[in-house]
Amino acid sequence: MSAFQKRAWRFNLLLAAVVWAGWLLFGGQFALHSIVKNWQVALTMIFGSLVGGGTSEGGGAVAFPVFTKVLHIPAAEARVFAFAIQSIGMTAASISILYLKIPIEKRVLAWAGGAGILGLLLSTFFIVPHVPAPLVKISFTVMVSSLAVALLVMNRREGNYRNLLCPVWGAREKLLIVAAGLIGGLMSGLVGCGENIVTFMVMVLLFRVSEKVVTPTTVILMTMVTLVGFALHAFVVKDFPPKVEGYWLAAVPIVCVGAPLGALICSMLTRRTIANILIGLITMEFVSTIVLIPMSCAVALTAGGTLVISGLLNWWMSRVQLYRPKDEPKQRTKDQVGSAWASGSAS
Repeated sequence: MSAFQKRAWRFNLLLAAVVWAGWLLFGGQFALHSIVKNWQVALTMIFGSLVGGGTSEGGGAVAFPVFTKVLHIPAAEARVFAFAIQSIGMTAASISILYLKIPIEKRVLAWAGGAGILGLLLSTFFIVPHVPAPLVKISFTVMVSSLAVALLVMNRREGNYRNLLCPVWGAREKLLIVAAGLIGGLMSGLVGCGENIVTFMVMVLLFRVSEKVVTPTTVILMTMVTLVGFALHAFVVKDFPPKVEGYWLAAVPIVCVGAPLGALICSMLTRRTIANILIGLITMEFVSTIVLIPMSCAVALTAGGTLVISGLLNWWMSRVQLYRPKDEPKQRTKDQVGSAWASGSAS
């Protein structure tokens, strides 16, 4: 085990110990009882926390579909839980990413973060009350399904060529990132995640930035939106009932370990492996939606139209040549991003 990996393990264990102590202090006997009573939630978040810390989907991307499709928890409760549990897991992962100095694109955080929070506020107060529950469940599936197709096309055509950062950073690029943040915030207001996914699409498909940089960047970005979202629902909207609090307490000791571990595992994977994991997760999400969610004709048509539009946008982004790496021989080295710290030379 390298020096970097040892330092990562020590820090993540210390972080988990702090969260566990706070969890016991806050919840006491109720916290312990919540794990037994809501063991399905705890089990779900073992996988969800690894996904949340290690990919651009967020823990809510696992929690929301499992809760609504398998455990039959109302979409509104699943959305609030996603914010609540991501406020622990993704915050822990973000702290780990920053402490270990895993490469991120800081400029994107600055421009997409505020836009995402604005989108979250608009969605919570003006969109969510008017959207039917089946459409809420399906909208997330539609968005990420178009990403899977675009990733497949790009990986087959471009091999391992990727930028290490956004290659051009002018007014147009800032506007695109702000737009992605705003749309992602609107989506996050509906299902508890989405800020990270929309920004991931733009950074990977359009700007051709490596998934190994984009993934930790979007984890931190989603954390920013999540903390505001949880505070909004807990103290302003006040729809964080004792039942959802029980789900949350059952999952807290799981995600504070799983999310930083997911971030560490992701840092050791190749960018193609990260993309393949995302494609696999999205495929399962798409199939489960088709099988488990009853759709009216209107919902099916809306979902189909949204899929076509988002698919065309993703296809267009993958075809734009402006941001394609210019110096391809230097980009040819596989997984150049972060190779120094991944091999243990980072300090």
